[in-house]
Amino acid sequence: MNKNKIIPALSTHQSVKRFCETNLEVGLLMNFQLAQLPMIVSQMKEQKKKVIVHLELIKGLSNDEFGAIYLIQTLNVDGIITTKPKVIALCKKRNVLGIMRFFLKDKLSLDQSLMLLKNTQPDMIEVLPALPEKLHHIKSQTSAPILMGGLIETGEEVNACLNKGAYAITTSNPALW
Repeated sequence: MNKNKIIPALSTHQSVKRFCETNLEVGLLMNFQLAQLPMIVSQMKEQKKKVIVHLELIKGLSNDEFGAIYLIQTLNVDGIITTKPKVIALCKKRNVLGIMRFFLKDKLSLDQSLMLLKNTQPDMIEVLPALPEKLHHIKSQTSAPILMGGLIETGEEVNACLNKGAYAITTSNPALW
């Protein structure tokens, strides 16, 4: 398993502390309260870590362009994960990594996601749940690197995603980082 291809999804202070002690470069913040973010982002930046924030999963933060502006201007985050095309456009304008998150629950959601992808052109895509068997089809529609996350529990599942062409894996399971 290639640990450099793992992006920890961090939702507790303990997970942030553990991540900061690793050699991993990028961490994804989610499920924190807005008031906690300045201290956590600062802690991660002090350790020379790159900070990506899931816009829709921060309690108390507006999950629109105004929330994104706060993350970019005030906290100086390195990237934002979102389901909102307007936020991706803002990230591009502000030279911040814009990652579009897709939830694939059926063929219709896959088709809608691929249509949205063509119109949005994000820097990266995160696909949940991790479906390595669908990766070839998604890759044929975009040149954007693809992250896979959700329901990944073993090193074998990590390898299956990476072997099918995922750029990296997002996971909250510390055993995998």
